[in-house]
Amino acid sequence: MLLKLRFVNLIYTFTFAQIFKAMFWTLELASYLEESPWPATRDELIDYSIRSGAPLEVIENLQELDDEGEIYESIEDIWPDYPSQEDFMFNEDEY
Repeated sequence: MLLKLRFVNLIYTFTFAQIFKAMFWTLELASYLEESPWPATRDELIDYSIRSGAPLEVIENLQELDDEGEIYESIEDIWPDYPSQEDFMFNEDEY
């Protein structure tokens, strides 16, 4: 019975994740796109991510972008909440 319950839970989790799949960015994942050839299309970013050995999560996030031939100028176009240098409390003049 326990095995059957785990199997049903696994199927439910997988189905739920597929239905409500959304892009999930972290600083670590976004760091793989820092050296990307900006500006770039979605397909160029996916190609770069594959060639540079980025984790599968980065490629999956990029595949979820709308593919209407849009040109992305920077990571902020993909992840609007990407923290900028101003978001960090770092005073370069002190060092």
